[in-house]
Amino acid sequence: MDIGIFGVGDIVPDPTTGETPSETERILGLGRIAKHAEDIGMDVFAIGEHHNPPFISSSDSTLLAYVAGMTTDITLSTSTTLITTNDPVKIAEDFATLQHIAGPRVDIMLGRGNTAEVYPWFGKDIRQGIPLAVENYALLRRLWREEKVTWSGQFRTPLLEFTAMPRPLDGIPPFVWHGSIRSPEIAEQAAHYADGFFVNNLFMPVSYFKEYVDFYRRRFSENGHGRPEDAIVGAGGAIFVRPTSQAAFKEFSPYYYSHPVMSSAGRLETAARTTGLAVGSPQEVIDHIMTFRDSFGPYQRQLFGIDFGGVPERIVHEQLDLIGSAVLPTLRRELESPVADALADPVL
Repeated sequence: MDIGIFGVGDIVPDPTTGETPSETERILGLGRIAKHAEDIGMDVFAIGEHHNPPFISSSDSTLLAYVAGMTTDITLSTSTTLITTNDPVKIAEDFATLQHIAGPRVDIMLGRGNTAEVYPWFGKDIRQGIPLAVENYALLRRLWREEKVTWSGQFRTPLLEFTAMPRPLDGIPPFVWHGSIRSPEIAEQAAHYADGFFVNNLFMPVSYFKEYVDFYRRRFSENGHGRPEDAIVGAGGAIFVRPTSQAAFKEFSPYYYSHPVMSSAGRLETAARTTGLAVGSPQEVIDHIMTFRDSFGPYQRQLFGIDFGGVPERIVHEQLDLIGSAVLPTLRRELESPVADALADPVL
């Protein structure tokens, strides 16, 4: 089981002080957070691509290259790279380049994104979101696996004996996760290729995401890749932990209720019981996270958001210290899956 953190690099005021970090502070802070996550023994640091305020993560591969220079072992991933509005050629080259900088500890999560206005900004039609995702990923796979690609499709100019440079490190492309909130077609795509399937597990009940995971597992097996329980599943979530439950709920409450998307799940106590948000003492957080396996079955990756909604970097580091000392060791023992680690030998 890989355990790590993911985020989207939002810049919003701390609702308790009104203070807002600068873009530079937020960008450089991502490196400090990733290094701290590595130091406490986490396995993954992931950052998602956004192009609209209040996010600073428009260039995810550049941010991860910066993080690569501050770390040595932690896996570098995205959460998400937009397969719909990016050119597959640029994705292929950017992430192969990142491999040569960071070594084999690079993977990628692809998704359609959830900001409608991004599509016209990049000359795309949101009504073509699913066909774009399907066609662009088919091309991306070929660009990583074939030295010379001749290709034509619906959404970009044809390629004639094109070679994406640099080539993937040691000839092995980054492992691919497909992230989704509401699209069974993306789960189907992941199952077709035997790639990983990741549900963000936030903002809605865990039971909602279970339906997509179950569908992906069934289609993974029906596509001939093994048993449903062999499918490669990842899940998100969020953590706010303090030594006591009362302290955690009291301190996190203003961050939760000022977050327009997070708070859509209802009262904080309800969200902490029914969604992927884990708030409370270390044991309460552990107990809630352990319920995810009841819904998703044996899964291979668990990522948590800890730096969103105006939570200042100081508190993020306090969270990491407590997670490292009082949460992570137990999670590692409890979340060990009986299924062989699919990431150690991904189907390419």
